[in-house]
Amino acid sequence: MAKALAQIPTVSVKDLPKELFDQLDSYIQTLEDKKGSLIHVLHRAQHLFGYLPQEVMLFVARRLDIPAANVFGVVSFYSFFTTNPVGENIISVCMGTACFVRGADKILHEFKSKLGITTGETTPDNLFTLKDVRCVGACGLAPIVLVGDKVYGRVKLDEVDGIINAYVVKNFGKEN
Repeated sequence: MAKALAQIPTVSVKDLPKELFDQLDSYIQTLEDKKGSLIHVLHRAQHLFGYLPQEVMLFVARRLDIPAANVFGVVSFYSFFTTNPVGENIISVCMGTACFVRGADKILHEFKSKLGITTGETTPDNLFTLKDVRCVGACGLAPIVLVGDKVYGRVKLDEVDGIINAYVVKNFGKEN
């Protein structure tokens, strides 16, 4: 069940890069139908900032000349949008019926245990965010784990470490 807007924590960040606001503003200025482009603008904003903190949502509302409540409503309605920072790698465990019946709850528990976080949280190093999602439409591969766009099918408990380690190794040596 969806949370009421007042129950969804929204991050407030005072020191967001001005360059990103400038890029977003430039994009908005290219739009012919500004008010009808809210979802497109929010997608662009989330792509630029990585998430949608209060300041970004208010900026969008002002630039599109629409009530901030409309922006907050759209952001809270669509699960793609997030008001909190996310990790570099988003791990989504499918909890649809087929996946659940085949042990997705145990897979999710194993990710929680290994990463030291719960669903909706991000690891302190910002490397991983863990999500539980509804059906991803590939029931024949249940249980399914997605890391970004990569699909892992028929995942077993003993494969969780390998999935995590593949992304730790991939990010090893990157500057933070």
